[in-house]
Amino acid sequence: MKTAAEALPLKRHVAAVVVGNALEFYDFLTYSFFAVYIGQAYFPSHDPTTSLLASLATFGAGFVTRPLGGIIIGTLGDRVGRKPAMFLSFTLMGMGMLGVVFTPSYATIGAAAPVLVVGFRLIQGFALGGEVGPTTAFLIEAPPAGMRGLYGALQSASQYAAAFAAGCVGTGLSAVLGPAALARWGWRAAFFLGALIIPFGLIVRRSLPETAGAPKAGDEPHVLRAHARLAVLAVLLMAGATIATYVIFYLSTYAEVTLHIAPAWSFGATLTIGLCGTLFAPLGGRLSDRFGRKPVMLTSTCVMIIITIPAFLLLNAVPAGPVLIALAAILTVVFAMGVGVSIMTISEALPARIRSGAMATLYAVSIAIFGGSAQFNVAWLAARLHAPMAPAYYLTVALVVALIAILLFPETAPVCTVAPRE
Repeated sequence: MKTAAEALPLKRHVAAVVVGNALEFYDFLTYSFFAVYIGQAYFPSHDPTTSLLASLATFGAGFVTRPLGGIIIGTLGDRVGRKPAMFLSFTLMGMGMLGVVFTPSYATIGAAAPVLVVGFRLIQGFALGGEVGPTTAFLIEAPPAGMRGLYGALQSASQYAAAFAAGCVGTGLSAVLGPAALARWGWRAAFFLGALIIPFGLIVRRSLPETAGAPKAGDEPHVLRAHARLAVLAVLLMAGATIATYVIFYLSTYAEVTLHIAPAWSFGATLTIGLCGTLFAPLGGRLSDRFGRKPVMLTSTCVMIIITIPAFLLLNAVPAGPVLIALAAILTVVFAMGVGVSIMTISEALPARIRSGAMATLYAVSIAIFGGSAQFNVAWLAARLHAPMAPAYYLTVALVVALIAILLFPETAPVCTVAPRE
C-alpha cells in the first residue's frame, strides 16, 4: 500500500507521460480536423473533393514511417529505457510539427510545398510510431498492482484529451475568424499553438524515472516467435480499434463535406468526442481492474456493432448539428471504454523485456495498414459510390474483426507488475 507521499511522485510522473502524449497527438489530430483547409493550401483544385482526398492521402503518408519508428524507438525503450525513447519521440514530433507550421503554400513556392509537407508528415509518423510502446509500457509498469487498467487506459484518454484541445482551438478560431482567414492562416495558428509541446516536453519528460529492468540482449527473436499467435491477434484487435478511432474522428470532416453541416457544429463534435473519451476511457480501465479486460472489451465492441449503422442512418436522415453532437457523444462513450482497455491489454500481455518494442511495432503496423487509409477510404467510397453510409459499413466490418480477435485473446487481469513468464 503506497503512502500519500509515495503516491504523489507517481501521479506527477504519470501526468508527465499522459500530458506529453496528449500534446503530441494534438498536433497529429489537428491535421485531420483541418484537412479541408490544408487541401486548399497545398493541393489546389477546382474540385473540393479532390483537394480533400489529396490532403487525406498526405495525412496517411505519416503512417508509412510508423512501423520504422515503432521498431527503432520502441526497441530503444527496451534496450536503453522507456525515458530516453519517450524523449526522442517527443523531440522528433516537435520538429515535424514546426515544419508544417512554416511551410509556405502551393501558391507561394509551387510543387515544393506539398513535397515538404509530406516530408514533415513522415517525420511525425516516425515519432508517433515509437511513442505508444514506451508510454504504454510506462503506464502499466509504474502503478501498483490492481491499478494497471486505470493507469494504462490513460494512454487512450490522453489522445482524447488531445482531440478536445484541438477541438477547442478549432472552435475558437472558427468563432473569431471568417472562412477566408481560417483557410489562409487560421489553421497554421492551430498548429503553432501545438509548438508549446517542445519546451514543455523537454522539461517534464526529463524528470521521469525509469521503469524498465536491465535488458537481456540476444533472445528477442525467440521470445517473439513464442508469441506469434498473440501478435496476430493483437494486430487484428488493433485494426478494429484503429479504424473505429479514425472514423469517429472523421465525423467532423464527414459532417462538413458530405452532409454540409456548419463548421462550428463540426468542431463542436470534435469537442464532444474529446471530452467523452477523456472521461470514459479511464472508467473502462477501472472497470477492467474489477471485472477483467475481456468483459469490458466485448461489451464495448458488441454495442458498437449494434448501434453504428443506425447512428449513421439517423445522421443522414436528419443532418443537423444537435444530432451530430448527440451521436458523437454516444459512439465515443461506448467505444472509449473499450479502446483504452484493448491497447493496455496487448501491452501487458507482452513480456517486459520486449514490451516497448513489440507493442510499438505491432501498434505501428496496425496503424500504418488500417489507420492511415481509413479516412481516405471512407471519403473515397462515399464520393465514388455516392454512398454516404460508407463510413458506417466500413466501421462495422472492422468491429466484427476486432470482436473475433477479442474472443481469442487471453485474459490478462488480474496481473501483477512483474513480467509474464516466457
